[in-house]
Amino acid sequence: MKKLVYLFFLSFLISCSSNETTTYYLIRHAEKDRTDNSNRNPNLNKDGLERAKKWALYFESIDLDAVYSTNYNRTQQTATPTAVSKKLDIQSYKPYKMFDTVFQQNTIGKKVLIVGHSNTTPVFVNKILGEKKYENMNDYDNASLYIVTISNDKITSKIEKVN
Repeated sequence: MKKLVYLFFLSFLISCSSNETTTYYLIRHAEKDRTDNSNRNPNLNKDGLERAKKWALYFESIDLDAVYSTNYNRTQQTATPTAVSKKLDIQSYKPYKMFDTVFQQNTIGKKVLIVGHSNTTPVFVNKILGEKKYENMNDYDNASLYIVTISNDKITSKIEKVN
């Protein structure tokens, strides 16, 4: 029943958006500092800071409308170079509220970057798709880019490796 309501709502949102296409780009934060296992909110390490800059270069030719990130140092630091280059503020989201109705309404017809974690990024993608298609990411995978496109009544997804 819950899935049926979700599909109905998603169909309604899509039909209200005319012929607008919504594209979500979802990534996991870049490489984090692993020197202190007790630190629940580490910063990015040197490689991670470089990867964050590379993400900004990747998105250079994509007209993003919004950048979302969880409220952790490593995700915010990953999102920052792209947000700065696009002159966008980073909007925080809570993983337990991902892809809620407010988020859906605010992103219809837009191109959105979402920065999360190995255990939240695939879950977010699955919520957009309305099915469990993707498993959690490997804890050392910082190069996967999930792209979900919603256009009319069609939802597509793919994963790219960006090094």
